[in-house]
Amino acid sequence: MDKYKKPEENREKRQTPDSRKEKSSETRPSYPRRRNEDEGKKKSRAGEPTESDLIRLNRYIANAGICSRREADKLIQAGAVKVNGKVVTELGTKVSKTDKISYGDQALSREKLRYVLLNKPKGFITTTDDPENRKTVMNLIARACKERIYPVGRLDRNTTGLLLFTNDGEIAKRLSHPRYGIKKIYHVGLDKNVSVADMKSILAGIELEDGLVKADAIEFVGDGKDKKELGLELHTGQNRVVRRIFEKFGYKVVKLDRVYYAGLTKKNLPRGEWRFLEEKELNMLKMIGT
Repeated sequence: MDKYKKPEENREKRQTPDSRKEKSSETRPSYPRRRNEDEGKKKSRAGEPTESDLIRLNRYIANAGICSRREADKLIQAGAVKVNGKVVTELGTKVSKTDKISYGDQALSREKLRYVLLNKPKGFITTTDDPENRKTVMNLIARACKERIYPVGRLDRNTTGLLLFTNDGEIAKRLSHPRYGIKKIYHVGLDKNVSVADMKSILAGIELEDGLVKADAIEFVGDGKDKKELGLELHTGQNRVVRRIFEKFGYKVVKLDRVYYAGLTKKNLPRGEWRFLEEKELNMLKMIGT
């Protein structure tokens, strides 16, 4: 019977739980223990806002459409802003979405920033409210968003073309401030042929009641056969400036259409229609003045 007995060295050793544990620890590679993402973070108490929920007070004011962040800092320092009923004058103060912010008697709200581009038709005035109950541009974009948005600048009642609306106070301020020289191009229709001499004078600069105005470019539209149709490029933003330029030389503007504004165009935007800005367009506007 001995020949059927397995040699001792070939007999498999019986493993105890302890021996298996030792073997496992010897063969398993050692990895650093994964740190819990919450470890080392300061946990906020229940109901308290986290750092990601906070926003600088000046930005909150700008997002509410009141003014730019720089001007908001001045309002804060002047003691014109309250947080939860208390005047705050320290710059850099952060607030949460649950805080109640007020400017004067006006309660502010932190809204999602919206940017709407309208191809304005004739017959609408650029205002948010008209006591005479006339048609306003607000009627045209009433369904665009639930946030309260405002026109940036203005177009006359009979002027057509591009008009931007937003609740972003900082962007609106940059687009409106003469320092940034926002480029605008108009298609102008006159009551009679314009002379080349007058076009040269407009390029050289003319004096209006509110200062010197100089066109950046002026030329006939298309093949130039129609001497009543012009393209005019300006960086100035005075009230009714295009009409006043040509009135200075005895012309009457019978058609005025803004076809270009701060890099935005009317492409694929029919008259009377609106659309939201694309991300690349918004990024372009944010670069102004930086």
